Amino acid sequence: MTWSLKMSSSTLLFSLAFMGGTISADEVMDMTASLPNAKPGECYAKVVIPAEFKTETEKVLVKEPSERIEIIPARYEWVKEKVLVKEASQKLISVPATYETITEKVEVRPERLSWHVNLRNDAPLANPALLEAAKASGVDLDAATPGMCFHEHLKPAQYETRTEEILVSEPSEKIEIVPAKYEWVEEKVLVKEASQKEIVIPPVYETVTEKVMVEPAKTVWKKGRGPVEKIDHTTGEIMCLVEVPAKYKTITKRVLKTPPSTKVVEIPAQYRTVKVRKLVSPPQERRIEIPAKYKTVTKRVKVADERFIWHEIHNKEMSAKSRTGNQICLQKKPAVFKTVTRRVVKTPASTKTVEIPAQYKIVKVRKLVSAPQEKRIEIPAKYTTVTKRIKVADQRLEWRPVLCQTNMTRELISEVQRALKSAGFDPGPVDGVMGRNTLRAVDIYQREKGLARGGLTMDTLKSLGVTL
Repeated sequence: MTWSLKMSSSTLLFSLAFMGGTISADEVMDMTASLPNAKPGECYAKVVIPAEFKTETEKVLVKEPSERIEIIPARYEWVKEKVLVKEASQKLISVPATYETITEKVEVRPERLSWHVNLRNDAPLANPALLEAAKASGVDLDAATPGMCFHEHLKPAQYETRTEEILVSEPSEKIEIVPAKYEWVEEKVLVKEASQKEIVIPPVYETVTEKVMVEPAKTVWKKGRGPVEKIDHTTGEIMCLVEVPAKYKTITKRVLKTPPSTKVVEIPAQYRTVKVRKLVSPPQERRIEIPAKYKTVTKRVKVADERFIWHEIHNKEMSAKSRTGNQICLQKKPAVFKTVTRRVVKTPASTKTVEIPAQYKIVKVRKLVSAPQEKRIEIPAKYTTVTKRIKVADQRLEWRPVLCQTNMTRELISEVQRALKSAGFDPGPVDGVMGRNTLRAVDIYQREKGLARGGLTMDTLKSLGVTL
């Protein structure tokens, strides 16, 4: 039995449209080294089996152990003397600490700009080749503002006919552009200089925040361009490796900074690591010489080359008939913030001494037996529970049976479309054609149900209640 690695038109369209989603390079296991045992007429495709996760909790310290001060009052006794009735004394009063609650906004996702094929929120990203073509045509993409769109026109070549024994084709040259190359590097940037804080009042507390990693950093594959970026040679899919940073949760806790004393506290500088896109090699041009040709003929001489022109869509200098259909639009995605509330010390706990004057009278005298004392009570630490999402099984590629041209009928596709519509996933018109809307509905259904993605698999048919 001979296997064919060619894909049906519908399967290929599905791959191009939906396999461009992110796939983690360090988590995906390729289990497709060998083809499965199949019967004649059966079709198999590489599909992505989703990763499996579980949720765990961890106990994290938010407030360190401390102590509270209580005052034990002085103890006295009465004696009969014609002397001092009540000696001068002191009373020690505990002044508790005061707190206040502050609220601040923390940026969890920065504002970003991206190029799309139109200004709709669900518009796909623009092909990098279109961006390079627009830049080569003179469009300054870096100076564009959000909401601006550019489209492409084709200005055809212009010719004239001459009959004479002269040069048929003048010598010329062809220019090929070698695009610039860039690389991403990480740089450490100072965001807050180091400083000092002098503490004078005992004891001193401070509230600190700690970042707890809830999801580690990873790298993911995204749809890319250029033959050097291909993953395999079966489907021709091209993916690029992109770094996704780790996710953290900020925990706030109250800690003892120094015992009762005067102390200078060093506050270290704060840095942030940012990714910078740096030029590796600038764009270059390569000129290819085209030699002249001579012959006595009636010739058609080009007086102007055809060329592609990009300009802003509101520019009406060129006819709409010359548009190629290519368009790019700059969209602005706003930053996302999260409001965090925390309790901080406004004034630390302290004690106050009250002077009690002596009293004199020829009566019973109250004498001091034991002086006032302070009693320190330990306050235990406080903890909070942090929830983490931990991967228990990686994504993997497997061969799974799918529908293709050999086992696909219009009636079967119509039944699939009706099942998708009944489940709440819009496949477009029920016409028996596996078009883009139906493929998109299948992909969304597989993602929400946790099914394998990459084609209309038999497991998906079973989940929809459709039988062959």
